[in-house]
Amino acid sequence: MNTLRTLVTGATGYIGSRLVTALLAEGHEVVAASRNPNRLADFGWHDEVSAVELDAHDEDSAHKAFADAGSIDVVYYLVHGIGEPGFRDADNLAAANVAAAAKAAGVRRIVYLGGFAPDDNSLSEHLTSRAEVAAALTVDDGPDVVWLGAAMIIGAGSTSFEMLRYVADRFLLLPMPEWSANPIDPISIRDVLHYLVAVADPDVPAGAYDISGPDTTTYGDLLRTYARTAGIWRTPVAVYGIDTCLVSRVSGVVLPVPGGLAGDLIESLDYPMMASKSGLGDHVAEPPGGLLGVEDAMRRAVSSPKRRPVNALADEHHLADTDPQWAGGDTRRLRHLASTVTPSAVQPVLRLIGIVPGPVAGAVRTGLDTVIGMVPKGSPA
Repeated sequence: MNTLRTLVTGATGYIGSRLVTALLAEGHEVVAASRNPNRLADFGWHDEVSAVELDAHDEDSAHKAFADAGSIDVVYYLVHGIGEPGFRDADNLAAANVAAAAKAAGVRRIVYLGGFAPDDNSLSEHLTSRAEVAAALTVDDGPDVVWLGAAMIIGAGSTSFEMLRYVADRFLLLPMPEWSANPIDPISIRDVLHYLVAVADPDVPAGAYDISGPDTTTYGDLLRTYARTAGIWRTPVAVYGIDTCLVSRVSGVVLPVPGGLAGDLIESLDYPMMASKSGLGDHVAEPPGGLLGVEDAMRRAVSSPKRRPVNALADEHHLADTDPQWAGGDTRRLRHLASTVTPSAVQPVLRLIGIVPGPVAGAVRTGLDTVIGMVPKGSPA
């Protein structure tokens, strides 16, 4: 593939920040777009990219961003407001604005990463929104659109994976409602990046493609696999009469993941999340060595070392220093908090925090985070 000039929306997000790294590694030029370009300075690749200010929800901002960016071959659309009030209408508007601006700027292709859209008339708002965004990005005589659909993405820092981590870490008895047996085709972050970079190639036909790893599993089995790879003992317990709406409402209380974000994702578990037959196999080769299975991907995520700049990660599954502070598990969070008030000479002792039982670590971490959240921002604490 020839060198392309790409514009990455959502460049400061989990996927976007790793995608910038992957595109640069393949020799492509990258323009990183953000509502607040000053945030881009936090990322290790900052000096290797161009930056533009882009608020996708503002039509004028979208057009100005493309004018400032100059000639662009491919736009990566990674914008979403899931977890925020009214995100569905806001996401549709943002997609339409970017599509119109890209058309005016002569962009050839838009690559959009969304979710699977199962054939069901009563989808969750999250799943319905993903399909609507793909439609909004498709405009007459505009850029062609490649829509990649994915289910759970496995990697430290991924919201879906972090939710799974906290459930397994914090509960000795793993609740298994009826919907935990729904089939799901997860994919590793490494393989997501492989496909995102590959479909920029104009030889890949425009269209909708589902991407997934080699294993079909269930949400319940994902919990079991996580517990096994993390080396913790957990017992699954069948429970009945608990629907995803109820779980989504209490998720913000029992998990450190932002409540609205977790709630919208949980409601999607009501549906089988299996890849369709419209895969990329005829157009894109698998990554060297083949796709990663669930257990291999989870082992890489669980073994994440200390946070590093996103462009210096030894493995895409590891946690970056720009990933959300709530990510990474309770033990990691407690070590970080302890290290800020502990003399460096005794910090090796902090490894003992790892022997604290998961439910206890979760309770302590929740208490400390609550206290910290109550401290005025100007306080030295």
